[in-house]
Amino acid sequence: MRRPSAAVEHDADAPHGVISCHVCGRRNRVPVAARGRPRCGECHTDLPWLVDADSTSFPGAIDAPGVVLVDFWAPWCGPCRMVSPILETLAQRYAGELKVVKVNVDNSPELGARYDAQGIPLLVVLRDGAVVQRVVGAQPEHRLDDLVQSVLRA
Repeated sequence: MRRPSAAVEHDADAPHGVISCHVCGRRNRVPVAARGRPRCGECHTDLPWLVDADSTSFPGAIDAPGVVLVDFWAPWCGPCRMVSPILETLAQRYAGELKVVKVNVDNSPELGARYDAQGIPLLVVLRDGAVVQRVVGAQPEHRLDDLVQSVLRA
């Protein structure tokens, strides 16, 4: 059962992404850094929150209440490309409950170093800003789903 979602509060000048609503198809501009949960402007359905972040936008991107899954990846990494569609599915499945933040470690090596990314993909799960889980390497969808569920239900 989904909890009611709060409106997203954000700075109008902050970077935005575009997320299509899976219910009505409307394309919605959603800020990378925001508080609350994104909802469709047309049908008010919770939107999957999947954003790209770099060293500039990262602090705001992870400053979200609840659960944030950070994916440290690189474009040349085959296992990273295998995990990416799974993360999109999880963002959709847990819309309104999970925010997925993708960090390209080639473009933001300092973030990889801060989170001790010795191998990629590295998935770091945060709850209210604190690291609660780390997974290195590609995992099947059911394992990542179990991981997300365990953190959401904790």
